[in-house]
Order: sequence, then structure tokens, then C-alpha cells
Amino acid sequence: MSAIAGTPKKNMMIFSGRANPELADQVAKELDVTVTPQSAYSFANGEIFCRFEESVRGSDAFVIQSHSAPINDAIMEQLIMVDALKRGSAKRITAVMPFWGYARQDKKHRGREPISARLVADMFKTAGADRILTVDLHTSQIQGFFDGPVDHLFALPVLSRHIKDTRPDADFAVVSPDSGRVRLAERWAETLGGTPLAFIHKTRDPRKPNEAVANRVVGDVEGRCCVVIDDMIDTGGTVAKAVEVLLSEGATEVLVAATHGVLSGPATERLSNCGASEVIFTDSLPIPDEKRFDKMTVLPIAPLLAEAIHQVFEDGSVTSLFDGNA
Repeated sequence: MSAIAGTPKKNMMIFSGRANPELADQVAKELDVTVTPQSAYSFANGEIFCRFEESVRGSDAFVIQSHSAPINDAIMEQLIMVDALKRGSAKRITAVMPFWGYARQDKKHRGREPISARLVADMFKTAGADRILTVDLHTSQIQGFFDGPVDHLFALPVLSRHIKDTRPDADFAVVSPDSGRVRLAERWAETLGGTPLAFIHKTRDPRKPNEAVANRVVGDVEGRCCVVIDDMIDTGGTVAKAVEVLLSEGATEVLVAATHGVLSGPATERLSNCGASEVIFTDSLPIPDEKRFDKMTVLPIAPLLAEAIHQVFEDGSVTSLFDGNA
């Protein structure tokens, strides 16, 4: 006999970076497992070290890390964890990044600019990641930057369910903060029951990041509860101006719903004072207490991530989580 027969077995292991360990713990709890213990620390000069305290040989490894500020440290730590798993002989490595860092830099606006979202994908492939699992990319074509499977999840069901449950009788209109989010707004409108669509016509200077001018509303919003949707909110300038314009155009109420609460600089102040009756995020990025305010609602993303991880582990269908519309 020239071969030894063996029964294939699969072993799921969950790993967490230090950026948002609470999210990883919640995902692990949903899956009825525990996060694999590890030693992770930074040297005096900022270098990151990590070592897993259990054998990872032959495991189906899921490395969960939120690319939150300081974003470069978060990405580098996840890369180092992936490299440690590869060198520890993990069978398959999935980088779970609820928020894909540098996703806004997905194309060249002018000459001599980088495409940093592609660079991030290349680094994870080089480090040893076999697949990526992420939520609400800034643009869907970023999936093609990674040479391997990318499971692109949508937070729309989580966000829209909250809105429908808390305002069952509202007369909604879905508003895109710019023309680039109209496709997403169409999916929102369908989910909320075929509501009208509108978008904010705005101008932006590519040489001045985080600055935009909201000019006017295209669409009928008068007398409606407007839901302003976006994938992320960074400094909050665009959304705050959109809310002001909608209220001036006769909207009875304005809600803001976004997946990723980056919330840099003056974002908290702008959002709390812009006139929106509720600002809704998921916890794909950690939102500390000092950045929260009374009108903010943070919804858990862990059940969605856990179900997707379970489907990947069992070689099931992630698309089925979204009724085939993924």
C-alpha cells in the first residue's frame, strides 16, 4: 500500500487584532467558540509582534481586525497575524476586515496618484491570506483587486430593519448624498418598500480631501421622512450639509444611516448639531464613548459576520444571506 487513508476534518479558529477585540469576542460568541489566545505587543519604536498560544496547523483561520485609527497600525498588525498563521501551517486564512482600509483610494483622479486600495489587497495576498471577508466596500470593484475570493457583505438588512421597526408608519424617501451612491439608494428603496429616490447634487475638489459643497436636492422630499444613506462617514461634512438641505426643502424628518462610523475630527459635533433626528451606524469600527451622542444608534454587526464565517467554513453560500442579491 503506497498511501495512508485519512478522514478529512475541519477546525475553525478565530483570531483577533487589538483594534476592536470586543467585535471579535461577539463574533466568537455567536459561533460558540472562543478567540484563540495570543501574545501581541508593540516595541518602543512601534514595531508589532504577535505569537499564537495554540497550534494553528491545519486550521481554517479567520483573522478579525477593524481598520480603525491608527489605521496603519491596524492593517500592519493584521498582516503580521496572517504571516504568523501562514508560517504556522494554517490550512486556509481568511482576513476578516469589516472596514477595508484605504478603500476610498480606489482609482486615480489625477496623474501620479496611487491606487492604495489595490496596494492593501496585494499586501494581504503576499502575507498569505487566501480570501477576504469585508462589509460595504466604498466601491464594489475593489473586490477585483484581490487575487482570490472576496466575500462582500452588506449591512443594509441590519440598518433597514431598525428603521422599519422604529418607524413602521413613516412615509420614506431614500436620499443618496451624491450621485455615486444612487445604486445603493436603489437597493435601500426596494428594501423599504419601493420608496421614492432623491440625491444631493454636490461638488468636490479632489485637491481638498473631506470638503464638499451640497448644492441642491434632485427629487421629491417634501413632507417625507428622508433616509440619507452612505457606506462611511468620516468628518461628517457631506452628510451634515445634506441634512440641512433636505430640511430646507421640506423634509419632515431626516435619518442618517451608514455602515462605518469613521468619525474623524469634528464629525461628532457636526452630526449631533445638523438636525438629523437619528444617526445610525454599525459597530464595524469601534466608536468610543467620547464620540457618541444622544441621537446616535450603534447596531451590532457580529451576527452578520458570524453567519458569513459559518457559511465560508462549511463551504456554503454567502450570497444566500442576501436573498441572492450579493
